[in-house]
Amino acid sequence: MSVVQAPAESLDGTQRTPIINDFAFSVATENGSGSQTSNNVLVKSLFKMGIPVNGKNLFPSNIKGLPTWYTIRVSKDGYIARRNTTEIIVAYNQATVNQDIANIPPGGVCIYRDDLKIPRDQREDVTYYPVPVRDLMKEADVPRQFKARVENMTYVGVVAQLFGIDMDIAYEALLENFGGKEKPAKMNMDVIRLSYDWAADNLTKEDPFHFEPMNATQGKILITGNEAAALGAIFGGVHFVAWYPITPSTSVVDAIEDYQYLRRDENGNNTLAVVQAED
Repeated sequence: MSVVQAPAESLDGTQRTPIINDFAFSVATENGSGSQTSNNVLVKSLFKMGIPVNGKNLFPSNIKGLPTWYTIRVSKDGYIARRNTTEIIVAYNQATVNQDIANIPPGGVCIYRDDLKIPRDQREDVTYYPVPVRDLMKEADVPRQFKARVENMTYVGVVAQLFGIDMDIAYEALLENFGGKEKPAKMNMDVIRLSYDWAADNLTKEDPFHFEPMNATQGKILITGNEAAALGAIFGGVHFVAWYPITPSTSVVDAIEDYQYLRRDENGNNTLAVVQAED
């Protein structure tokens, strides 16, 4: 069976046998809302737990405001290719919440901002966990100019508490994401921990999904497809890159710029040029 063919475990809405490291979830937000950092923390944390994991960003080619989704799949058997079915939805976008809930399979989970207007005829075969994002951010010690971009960390804390991500591992992932800079890592971690503690005190787990540590990622690296493409271009001998920003390919060129030092000549000079082309 290929990774593409690997099926999800069937849910009938009454599933109570624990489902461990074999499910997928999708995060629905707005493009430009800062969710990339939050999603990276989740994927990196799961990888650090030794769980085979894959993340896929689905977003429009625009600057800000349109819907974006990020799907994360974990598979104890190593089947991490993206699939259409996601058992868990993190609904943080009013524009897509109705369709996001409709797409949840029976027995699935919806984690949602409690200020969203969700369908009046809520599905009874889905477990709902509301998150008081505004109240949590009022309590969080975050400068006003950063609150809007940091509020997505609330779902990181709730996901961590409900499904089992260790806080120390989450902080390691944050530090890594911010290049070891403790100040932004601490600011984001404070929101994660606040949300984690709130979930522990206020939510009763009613679903079968769990993360548990494994040892299946030892000797492996976590890399995006665009980073891999960039490294392939560099070691393939690319000398000139011209590009236009704010597209799904932006991170390819960002990675080429980050890793071009790997192909400097014997005098320490770069062997390739990157030019941002504008009209």
